[in-house]
Amino acid sequence: MFETKITKMLGIKYPIVGGTMMYISTADFVAAISNAGGLGILASAIYRSKEEFAKAIDRIKELTNKPFAVNINLFPAMRPIDNNDYLDILEEKGVKIVETSGHSAPEDLCKRFKDSGMTWIHKCVGVRYALKAQSLGADIITVVGYENGGATGKLDLGTLVLVPAVVDAVKVPVIGGGGISDGRGFAAVLSLGANAVIMGTVLLATKECPIHESLKQAFVNASELDTMLIMRSIGATHRVWTNTAAKKCAEVESCGGGLEDVLNVVSGESSKKMYDTGDLNAGIISLGQGIGLVHDIPSVNDLFKRIITQADEIVTKLK
Repeated sequence: MFETKITKMLGIKYPIVGGTMMYISTADFVAAISNAGGLGILASAIYRSKEEFAKAIDRIKELTNKPFAVNINLFPAMRPIDNNDYLDILEEKGVKIVETSGHSAPEDLCKRFKDSGMTWIHKCVGVRYALKAQSLGADIITVVGYENGGATGKLDLGTLVLVPAVVDAVKVPVIGGGGISDGRGFAAVLSLGANAVIMGTVLLATKECPIHESLKQAFVNASELDTMLIMRSIGATHRVWTNTAAKKCAEVESCGGGLEDVLNVVSGESSKKMYDTGDLNAGIISLGQGIGLVHDIPSVNDLFKRIITQADEIVTKLK
């Protein structure tokens, strides 16, 4: 059911990719996503040493024999250690799928991806960047529309336009997303020409997601209006949940606060405190508009089955 070029390339059951989320895409959560039939992606930036990172990969392999990927983050502020050191571990551990994300394609790393026989997925924000990554050898391109949670890029293009524009421009398979929370969105993105769908926001409200239960319940009660854009003034626009910390960031920006002022409000440690303690206003959390379509807290396995069943019913009705 829904076999595509990407399910064949990656060896996954469903064309569903779990979006990489800082402090959330841990080994256990990645394994849960992969075991449910999707592709879990480990956030390398969580780990502050090669040893911690290596242990995380070992942990995934203990929990699943399914394919998984590792994200290499190209934002300078998100590199606890040199990315070549992360790549050393990927090669040592035999990881076969790597995702990169950031401002530009990793020209200094892509040769190593190829030499190691890795399938390289590059996540970017538009046609121009997708073409650049393709020219460097990317095997798969990921793009997400303006509805998504987290970094929205500078183009402000919605999913319905961005995904087919990139599909038309490149020769490699495309993963598309942005606002996708159920089988309706899943079927829509595949109909736009994508070969897989990436989801992040909806996965926050799953049993296995490593955030506090009070935060999950708050998301179930949220609507599509409960997100906002911050950090545009520093060239790093993010869509986040509308809470006290996000409003404080917007206030700092409106008063002319600079990079350091903004980063003081949106620090990762404050976000991690929120995830761990359930203090709903301690920090910011990336959240897409699709949160308005999230109404319960299933297991990842049940969520994926529900999405696939709903999408199949939709496609059948359209025949």
